[in-house]
Amino acid sequence: MDDKVLSAIKRTESGTGASRRLRREGQIPAVIYGKETPVHISIDAKEFKTKIKNISESGLLTIKIGKKSFTVLIKDFQENPLKYELKHIDFFEITKGEKLHTSVSIILLHAESAVGIRLGGVLEQVLHEVEIECLPENIPDNIICDISELGLNESLHIENISIPENVKILTDPHRTIVAITSLKEEKAEEESEEESTEVEVIGAAELKGE
Repeated sequence: MDDKVLSAIKRTESGTGASRRLRREGQIPAVIYGKETPVHISIDAKEFKTKIKNISESGLLTIKIGKKSFTVLIKDFQENPLKYELKHIDFFEITKGEKLHTSVSIILLHAESAVGIRLGGVLEQVLHEVEIECLPENIPDNIICDISELGLNESLHIENISIPENVKILTDPHRTIVAITSLKEEKAEEESEEESTEVEVIGAAELKGE
């Protein structure tokens, strides 16, 4: 995986007011956390949007501050959904050659045309991310799960998916990623819950009458 390189400037001011001024100037306030003291920086918003198409699948990034470079991953971010604007980014510095733990997104392939869906089933994605261990340069953009053959009342678990040889999954292998259930089954469960509630109410009323 090739690193994406971003230029940054060290920030000397902090606080809400300073961050607002930076955003008005087209900058994104950010912090690099790592082995040393956190480094407060600002990044050009246009450059970031050009190079990082999907912030949740950005992979490795190289941030250059003058002559110094940091290899990082995006640890967390804040955004303004109304303005489609990133308000702040937390980066985590990593060392190439050392394995790390991180999470990557799960992408479902052929979800709309899966066997169970064609038979009238309802798809429920239970797990949207999976925790992995690997070298920084081997971090996949995402884990793709082809569910085209997933039938009605069937589910896909972590242990059933394919992953690159140089990546280890840390999430419980028995966890469900996605399931396709029938409407009849869901209706039966709802009716069972309603009957259980009625019994509890009646029981409570009888005890109160005593």
